[in-house]
Amino acid sequence: MTIRVLAFAGAREMLGAPHFELDLPSGASVRDAWSRLEAEFPGLAPHRSSLRVAHNGSLADLDGALRDGDELALLPPVGGG
Repeated sequence: MTIRVLAFAGAREMLGAPHFELDLPSGASVRDAWSRLEAEFPGLAPHRSSLRVAHNGSLADLDGALRDGDELALLPPVGGG
């Protein structure tokens, strides 16, 4: 299956593109996608605790199942006061 990955702010710089497609085996989870991204882009690993992942527009459950055509977005931390 193919999913679309969107990257914002620092994640975009780490991945070298604002978006791309990621091929995963059928039945893959959000966690599987994250593991694959870390394998392909080792610079992501230190940011695992600060980046959030959205799945089809909502904050993702890492164990959530993915389907062909889904979208994951890597979101930077939000600050403010």
